[in-house]
Amino acid sequence: MKKWIVTCALLTMGSMAFAQQNTLTQKEKKDGFQLLFDGKSLDGWHTYNKPGFTGNCWSVVDGVISFDVTKKERGDLITNEAFENYDFSIEWRISPNGNSGIIFNVTEDPKYHSTYNTGPEMQVLDNEGHPDGKIFNHRSGDLYDLIKSSSEPVKPVGEWNTARIVCNRGLLQQYLNGVKVVETRYDNENWKKMIAGSKFKDMPGFGVDMKGRIALQDHGNPVWFRNVKIKKL
Repeated sequence: MKKWIVTCALLTMGSMAFAQQNTLTQKEKKDGFQLLFDGKSLDGWHTYNKPGFTGNCWSVVDGVISFDVTKKERGDLITNEAFENYDFSIEWRISPNGNSGIIFNVTEDPKYHSTYNTGPEMQVLDNEGHPDGKIFNHRSGDLYDLIKSSSEPVKPVGEWNTARIVCNRGLLQQYLNGVKVVETRYDNENWKKMIAGSKFKDMPGFGVDMKGRIALQDHGNPVWFRNVKIKKL
C-alpha cells in the first residue's frame, strides 16, 4: 500500500512539473511577459529566410523544441516577429560535444545567407567536449567572439540551463542561470571597434540593427529548448 502511494505521488509530481513548463506565472502575466513557444507546436516560428516553413529538423517532443540532425530540411529556427527593446529568456540543453546558440536582433533578408551575418549570439556549448570550449569568448554564455563571460555558471552537459538576454535602448545584458555574465552597449563606437576586431569584421550587416528576430541555431548537433518567454520594454 505504501509503495503504491509513493508511486502515485511521484507520478503526480512528475505531471505537475511537466504541466508547469511553457507557461507563465501570474506575476509574469502581470509584468507583461508573453510565451513564444506554447509547448505543443512551432507556431510563431519558421526557418530562416523561409517564411511559413519550419522543415523537419525542428519539432516538438514532450513539450520541448528539439533539433534532429538526421533530418534533411535544415536551417536556423527564427521568430516570426521582430523585437527591439525586450527581456527574453529561454531554457536550453545541449548534447555531449554539442554546439548551438541564441542569435538575436537578426535581420531576415535573402542577401544575408545566415542569421549570424547580422545577429550577435549568446553561445550554447558543451564547454568540455566541443573544440570551441578551448577558444576565448566561444564558451557557453559568451557574447560569441566578442565578449567573454565574467563567470561560468553553466551546468554540466545534459542539464537544463536558463539564458536571459536583455536589449534595452542600446544596453545589452546576458544572464546565465540567474548570473549576469555580459554587459555592454551595442550603439556606440566601442561596439563597432569590437566587431572590427572579430570574425564578423567583413560582415557589413552584423550588429547594426537594434531591432530584429530571435533565432535558435542549427549548428549540426542535437539541442533542446523550452520555456521561451519575452517581455517588450
